[in-house]
Amino acid sequence: MTRSSALLTDRYELTMLQATLADGTAHRRCVFEVFTRRLPAGRRYGVLAGTGRVLEELEAFRFTDAELSWLSRENVVDRATLDWLADYRFSGSIRGYAEGEVYFPHSPVLVVEGTFAEAVIIETLALSILNYDSAIAAAGSRMTSAAVDRPCLEMGARRAHEDAAVAAARAAVVAGFTSTSNLEAGRRYGLDTIGTAAHSFTLLHDDEASSFASQVASLGSSTTLLVDTYDVTEGVRRAVEAAGPGLGAVRIDSGDLGALAVETRRQLDALGATETKIVVTSDLDEYAIAALAASPVDAYGVGTSLVTGSGAPTCGMVYKLVAREGVSGEMEPVAKASTLKTSVGGRKAGARRLAAGRAAAELLVVGPDDAVAAWRSGDDDVRDLMVDLVTRGETHEGWTGADGVRRAAARHQDSRAELPRGARRLSADEAAIPTLSTDVATLTP
Repeated sequence: MTRSSALLTDRYELTMLQATLADGTAHRRCVFEVFTRRLPAGRRYGVLAGTGRVLEELEAFRFTDAELSWLSRENVVDRATLDWLADYRFSGSIRGYAEGEVYFPHSPVLVVEGTFAEAVIIETLALSILNYDSAIAAAGSRMTSAAVDRPCLEMGARRAHEDAAVAAARAAVVAGFTSTSNLEAGRRYGLDTIGTAAHSFTLLHDDEASSFASQVASLGSSTTLLVDTYDVTEGVRRAVEAAGPGLGAVRIDSGDLGALAVETRRQLDALGATETKIVVTSDLDEYAIAALAASPVDAYGVGTSLVTGSGAPTCGMVYKLVAREGVSGEMEPVAKASTLKTSVGGRKAGARRLAAGRAAAELLVVGPDDAVAAWRSGDDDVRDLMVDLVTRGETHEGWTGADGVRRAAARHQDSRAELPRGARRLSADEAAIPTLSTDVATLTP
């Protein structure tokens, strides 16, 4: 059966489609934008993740006989709408921030242009992916920032829905994690996978020594041995005894991790295992990682806090119509009138003003529709953030699959490094830089 993502949507998108097909407005050209009105409380920057997944799912957004039959049986839409859906292929264009880019309030991270009909029905798909993946990437970025040069390992699959676990692993790598325990994420996106044994493996054996001997015999002396099932000091002694001084690593999953890491490092060195690394796990988050900065820890394994967004499980991204074709055929700005849910009408481009190589402000480039659509920065101090993702229905290469993840991880590393000093502190504060509206005429040479 051909996989379809077409029903990963809300009913009201198809009922809107039906009404607009009937009244003739479905074919008006429109521009939708994805943005967030504010960052999660206390966060200083967001991280865009999931763009590659949106593009992959857009390719699978097809109404096959199975979807159409169900919609018909449930009387969701009428026959004319079903006929239109049967031929659906997104033929519009999508621009946006490169995946991995940091973003701020009102940043136009995704700009979707097409007819109302073809653009409105992908709203839920885009938001469900971007809201979750970006939340995980933002949490992951705080963790890798706190870890500095020590690797972070993603281990959260058992704390999330099975499909979300794959998405979380991908988003974590975008944010700087080096590997994942999730095999499907590794297969699908070319990620490095890690993992050796759990406490059950040790408990299965008659004693700790025989479990370690079995693991070393199977996986070699470079393996990682879990040493806290019974007593950490004895576990470390038995681990080195089983693998020799060339033991790859020991893992500590409970107790006072900082104190245990100090004691374990001292013990390993005394046993001649000076190159054996120490990996710590056990409900770590960015604050726990930061607290271990002075401890002799070599790597951090993170699960629950990562895949749940570490206190911010969504980003509050919205998908709003900002411009539509008027009766004259020209594009006209539109915006919802609300004091609590503000938005700015009209197509926008995103840019970042730099000062001495550091981000100083997020720019919303506004003005006449054609001018904003055509704008490209020619100023070394203004970095154009918009990239082409889909043009007339054709997805550009390099944004999806394993290549897309590698590209996004590199973009995040560079983008985060561009932030002003202090932006990566974990203490609660306002957005690291202000978001300013700038008329396109002032940025055009």
